[in-house]
Amino acid sequence: MASLNVLILGPQGSGKGTQAKRIAATYGIPHVATGDMIREMKELPTDLGRELKEVYDRGDLVSDDLMIRLISDRLGRGDTIPGFVLDGFPRTMTQAEALDDVLRGLGRRLDVVLELQVPDREQLLERMLKRAAQEGRSDDTPEAIQRRLDLYDRETAPLVEYYRSTHGNVCGIHGDRSIDEVFHEIEQTLDHVQTLRSDGVPR
Repeated sequence: MASLNVLILGPQGSGKGTQAKRIAATYGIPHVATGDMIREMKELPTDLGRELKEVYDRGDLVSDDLMIRLISDRLGRGDTIPGFVLDGFPRTMTQAEALDDVLRGLGRRLDVVLELQVPDREQLLERMLKRAAQEGRSDDTPEAIQRRLDLYDRETAPLVEYYRSTHGNVCGIHGDRSIDEVFHEIEQTLDHVQTLRSDGVPR
């Protein structure tokens, strides 16, 4: 079967990581989570690690140049040949255009962009505060959460329209439902994408 290259978008607290892990397990493709990559790096006793920790704890975004280098290296590894589910990147238009360039260089393309939609901002805040309490994450203070949600609205939300207009492969997912209900909708969407491809029907 052809590879399945998935990008999952949605505000913090929408369940991207949870759903991406389930996609990875179900479809046998790696979960490429930039948040995990950054969290691992920021714990290293290096200048870069300390810089990343300061940026992350403030709720700011890591620079485009660094993120592009990290993701280009990761997508070029052999385990992504069957496909991947990309979570946490791109977050800006510059990153989205760079990702297109990276994938083009690898002879790949995104097959589908899943947008997890959670209209109620209070629900997002509640989910993230609950996660902070459970995991003890220093970056999940109410102030940092609000800043990241503002950054998403300003920088990342416009990418949905970018992919819709340039790629035509955006599928909205009701992210405000239960984890199982959300994943069921995702499965239906991905199975439909794979069926169209196997039938040779253009998307």
